[in-house]
Amino acid sequence: MRAKQEPERKPSLVEDAYKALKDAIRNNVFPPGYQGSEQEIALRLGMSRTPVHEAIIRLQEDGLVRVLSKRGVTVCPLAPEDMREIYEVIIAIEAMAAELLAALPAEERHLVADDLEAATSDMEQALRDDDLAAWAAADDLFHRTLVERCGNGRIRRIAQTVTDQAHRARMLTLRLRSRPTGSVAAHRDIIAAIRKGKAVAAHQHARQHRIAARDELVPLIVSIGIKHL
Repeated sequence: MRAKQEPERKPSLVEDAYKALKDAIRNNVFPPGYQGSEQEIALRLGMSRTPVHEAIIRLQEDGLVRVLSKRGVTVCPLAPEDMREIYEVIIAIEAMAAELLAALPAEERHLVADDLEAATSDMEQALRDDDLAAWAAADDLFHRTLVERCGNGRIRRIAQTVTDQAHRARMLTLRLRSRPTGSVAAHRDIIAAIRKGKAVAAHQHARQHRIAARDELVPLIVSIGIKHL
C-alpha cells in the first residue's frame, strides 16, 4: 500500500507578511524614516494585524525597523557611515563565501559556477538592453547565489541581513552611478577562480569587487548630500 503523501505546506501568514513588508522596505514603498502604526502598515499591505505584528518583530531583529513605544514603527534610516560599515561586513563575508565555493569538490563548484555565469550573462544582456532594473536583479541573484551555496549557514544569515540593509541605497543611486560595465568582468574573474578551485584567487577577486562597489557608492552618497537612506 502506497504511503499517503503529505500535502505541500503553504508558507505561513507570518512568513508572507515578513516577505511583503521586507520587500516594501527594500524597494522604498516604506521609505527611510517612515513612521506608522501596525494597523496602518497592515492595511497598506492588505493583511491582518497579527502576522504583520510578528513580521515587524523579525524585521526589528534584522535592523530594518524599530518599534517605538506607543508611537508605532519606524523604518530605520541609514547614514553614509552605516553604509561603510555594512560594506565592510559584505566585503568580508562574500570573500569567504567565494573561497569556500572554490574549495568544494569539482562537480559541486562547477554547478555553482554555471549558475553564477547564468546570472552574469543576464547582467550583460540587461546592459545591452539598457535595462538597469533587470541588471540589478541579475546582480542581486549573483551575490545571493555566492553566499547561499557556500555551505555556511551563518554566512548566509549574516549576508541576508546586511544586503537587505544595503539594497535601498543601491536602488536609490542606481541611475546616479556610472554605467556598471565593470561588474560583468569582475564577476567572471570570481567565477573562473571558483571553477578552477583557486580558493585564494576567488577570495581576492570577490573582496576587490565589493571594495570597488563601496568606494563608488559611499562617496556618491556623501557628494549628493544624502544624510539618511
